[in-house]
Amino acid sequence: MTALLIILAAIVLLFIGYVFYGSWLAKQWGVDASNKTPAQKMPDGVDYVEAKPAVLMGHHFSSIAGAGPINGPIQAAIFGWVPVFLWCVIGGIFFGGLQDFGSLFASIRHDGKSVGEIIKSSMGKRAKKLFIIFALLVLILVIASFVNVVAGTFFSADGVKFGFTTNPTPNQTTAIISVLFILLAVVYGILTNKCGLKTLPATIIGIVGIIAIVVLGLNVGFVMNRTAWIIFVALYIAIASLIPVWIMLQPRDYLSSFLLYAMMAIAIAGIIFSAFAGNVKFEIPAFAGWTVNGSFMFPTLFITVACGACSGFHSLIASGTTSKQLDNEKNAKAIGYGSMLIESALGIISLIAVGMVFAKYKAGDFGSPSAAFGAGIAIMFGAPGTGVYNTINALLTLAVSVFALTSLDSATRLSRFMFSELFLKEEEATWKDASGIRKVLANPLFATAFMVIVGATLGFLKLSAIWALFGAANQLLAGIALLAVAAWLGNVGKNNKMFYIPMVFMLAATLSQLVITVIKQGKVIASGAANWGNWFQIIFAAAMVVLAVILVIEGIQTFVKQAKAKK
Repeated sequence: MTALLIILAAIVLLFIGYVFYGSWLAKQWGVDASNKTPAQKMPDGVDYVEAKPAVLMGHHFSSIAGAGPINGPIQAAIFGWVPVFLWCVIGGIFFGGLQDFGSLFASIRHDGKSVGEIIKSSMGKRAKKLFIIFALLVLILVIASFVNVVAGTFFSADGVKFGFTTNPTPNQTTAIISVLFILLAVVYGILTNKCGLKTLPATIIGIVGIIAIVVLGLNVGFVMNRTAWIIFVALYIAIASLIPVWIMLQPRDYLSSFLLYAMMAIAIAGIIFSAFAGNVKFEIPAFAGWTVNGSFMFPTLFITVACGACSGFHSLIASGTTSKQLDNEKNAKAIGYGSMLIESALGIISLIAVGMVFAKYKAGDFGSPSAAFGAGIAIMFGAPGTGVYNTINALLTLAVSVFALTSLDSATRLSRFMFSELFLKEEEATWKDASGIRKVLANPLFATAFMVIVGATLGFLKLSAIWALFGAANQLLAGIALLAVAAWLGNVGKNNKMFYIPMVFMLAATLSQLVITVIKQGKVIASGAANWGNWFQIIFAAAMVVLAVILVIEGIQTFVKQAKAKK
């Protein structure tokens, strides 16, 4: 019954936050349905393409979700369920939702440009360049983290073989379904954009297709070794980031959102069933202490939960792809703010899932938080080894891998935009207008290749060596995005006071965590036991601290100027 009360409380609080706080924000900023969106003002058939609200909601939600709201709350559960619950709800409403909605709205008012462009308009050209460099470092970590997650999800113990197999393992099932899902998305995109098929019949065909490939995948799997899967994923995200959004990005994300909605519906049904059947118990203590396993709750909890409460990566999605596809400014609240609150609900579901198998999770019985998530939901319906348990577990593992892939190609597309933007002069609209070496560096093919190769290479590291650094960098990006939107709103005379507390808190927590990382890795290096992963962590962490401090100083100077101007 504890689990049922937790999810009901979360849903009610998040709904109240959406209705009242979300609407208040829209009113304060002046969201106007009569304004033309970037997709309406400058359609190009590649990136600036109007999407129906349901389709764009699917893209945005799938892109921001990834594996973050599943992995993060599960890892943070060691502090107890109350701290994780409070941070997911409070963080989602007043921190993450604010950042996502604000970034999307600001980008819409800047012709669909990135947060870097928003920073330039209020803090200057130098701040823009520094932000782009910082964001590219974060995107490299995003690519590295999720390449690692996806390859680990597809790879199985007998991965030395190559080809199809009957009686597949869950990993082999997930692999073939995920690959077929990509092909299904392309078919959907062609049917709706080139054949004129309406959204409803196309959606029905898509859902039937999902069911068909799931049934196939439960009976036939595909096997490759881990290295081969990393190469496959790298090639996929490179291609997917370069082709028009209507071929892959929009249809794949829209269809994958149904998997996520189904996953959440199955989870809630399982919570309700188990509450009255009493077949499993929620095992996480309410509060485990301020220090657990040598880690302090501050800043560890707020960094680890990540996407379940607030994520800087969301600001890049909102201002990188979503703002270029919005069909009406009034939909920014539902897509920007609403998606974050749904993700917070997913974070709470993940917390409940691990609560059902918490003793086994703490004992290390699961290879990853995602595996614990699937097992925790599946065990609500049946005992391990039964048909219903295996089927639900496989479906949930599939959902996690699909969303990791979604985040991957969205991150790669964003990195292409920002990498090219870094080398262009103000008067140069595209890479074709540049000259010399800058024309090569700004070329989309070079930008994509560079980011994918670096990110995929780092994907060979252990996930533990990437995730902690990714979490801190990602949350630090959130603090800077909050700063950027607040500075812009101040410049245009809009209320920006709601940004101050979230901005300061996120900057304090993340900078503290990065300094801890530098000190920890410095000790390892000093002991002579370091490998290249330790050097990578300390260099990356130190670089991000320096860049962030400079940007914060620029932001403070901007706020001071705004205050003087008002006086």
